[in-house]
Amino acid sequence: MTEIPAKSFCLIRHGETTANAEGLIAGRTDVPLTELGRAQARALSRRDWPARIALYASPMARAQETCELAFPDRPFTLHDGLRERDWGVYEGRPLRTQPDRNATPEQGESWPDMIRRVERAIVGICQTGTDTLPVLVCHSGVIRAARLLWTTGEVGSRPPNATPLLFKRSGSTFKEKTL
Repeated sequence: MTEIPAKSFCLIRHGETTANAEGLIAGRTDVPLTELGRAQARALSRRDWPARIALYASPMARAQETCELAFPDRPFTLHDGLRERDWGVYEGRPLRTQPDRNATPEQGESWPDMIRRVERAIVGICQTGTDTLPVLVCHSGVIRAARLLWTTGEVGSRPPNATPLLFKRSGSTFKEKTL
């Protein structure tokens, strides 16, 4: 049975990377942000954020750099559960060769394993800091897993880079809204 996060949370996909720009599968491959990706992240720093947020980021360099540029001089916590899916032998290949999400790539992570990892990570994060909004800088796969778990039951389209998506709790489900 799916656990429900205790409160609303915000997910932000990292800024554009070299792999995004080239149409490649990055997954666990640590690829850098492009100049556009850095500009996207810096633009987040000019947004109005609630006074009390708790920042978390995937340990991957693209998520950490996005967090640093978006929230300068604010501490954040790295959380391994927010990392992208491991696409195994497909890492670095063109997106058009990516296998179906439900297939387990050779030497990679299964979709059910990723969903469980993301569920544990977000539920755990939302149990801390009762009066803060958790803001998690992560990856497309993490956002899609959250949608599947707590919104429509569908993964939806690839989320845009560096766009805050609020998952607002409404009873036992969440409504996703761009901030």
